[in-house]
Amino acid sequence: METNDLLPLKDLIDRQWRAHGRETPVDGLLLTSVTAPTGPIHAVYRPSLCVVVQGAKTSMLGDRAYRYGEGKCLIASMDVPIRAEITRATPERPYLAFSLALDPATISDLLLELGKTEEAPAGAALAVHAFDPELIDPLCRLLRLCARPRDIEILAPMIRREITWLLLNGLMGPALRQIGLAGSHMARIGRAIACIREGFADQLNVRDLADIAGMSPATFHRHFKAVTAMTPVQYQKQLRLQEARRLLLADGADVARIGYAIGYESPSQFSREYRRLFGSPPGRDGQEIRRSLTAQVEA
Repeated sequence: METNDLLPLKDLIDRQWRAHGRETPVDGLLLTSVTAPTGPIHAVYRPSLCVVVQGAKTSMLGDRAYRYGEGKCLIASMDVPIRAEITRATPERPYLAFSLALDPATISDLLLELGKTEEAPAGAALAVHAFDPELIDPLCRLLRLCARPRDIEILAPMIRREITWLLLNGLMGPALRQIGLAGSHMARIGRAIACIREGFADQLNVRDLADIAGMSPATFHRHFKAVTAMTPVQYQKQLRLQEARRLLLADGADVARIGYAIGYESPSQFSREYRRLFGSPPGRDGQEIRRSLTAQVEA
């Protein structure tokens, strides 16, 4: 793909970012514009298409690194906790990207129309692909809707369906099929992940999760790690610690109380594992984040 092919998307992302910031009027369409490389960013990716039109980013899923820059895109097939860094961005050439949530119901509907209901090859929850130029036109039309709010309710679902259709028929088709097929290994692991997310503070029972996924414990463990690059216990730990960070940022609550709230029985274990993931103990990390946000607001 030629760099010039992405110019319409770059212009629209920059324009809509200035008008709306990260969250656009189109449901599930998020924008990013960053003028300098970042440190680690911890987040949970939902099923989505993420496209970089300028700059570069690295996302870590467990010990797997996914690097993607201009003209590349990342498909997230299920909810996974990640650590990401924007690695290339300057004031003159900011990192510009967007993500679009993928709807499993729409994918399932289109798979029935395609007649492709056989299971796709199992893969990881994240995958990087070259960006298909055929997507530029519908994505530009979707971005333009941000400036036409009265058209969004009618036109956005049709354009998103068109985008999903193109994805299913392109290189990213197998990853999307994993989202839309209820019986796929990824969908079955996804049901177990939904249970972990809903009860992340509860004690984990891998046998119960395997039953939910319709697998033996050994098979479940193998498929879970193949998809997420971590064990169920490691996945739950990531969710717990990310929720702890959110609570620290939201109200600066007592560190020990937060540890108990997210399922830790020992404040010292909570602090130790928090520091291992985020690089600072919870109390200090919360203060540094709030101070950084205050400085950004005052600037």
